[in-house]
Amino acid sequence: MKKTYKIEVDCANCANLMEEAAKKTNGVKSAVVNFMTQKMEVEFFDDADEKKVMKDVLKNCKKVEEDCEIYI
Repeated sequence: MKKTYKIEVDCANCANLMEEAAKKTNGVKSAVVNFMTQKMEVEFFDDADEKKVMKDVLKNCKKVEEDCEIYI
């Protein structure tokens, strides 16, 4: 399953860091962050709990860019 989330990130480099952090999160099959549209598209593994995975994605993203936001 794929879902798109509105994000808030300050620069393109930060968006790349968020994308890498999201990709490393358990339950995430793939992730793409678009700085220009301020959106993150996440594809989950079939057995993943989307809400729990996204909380973990946000936590991991805040480790690399503490003032970023993902509107879950």
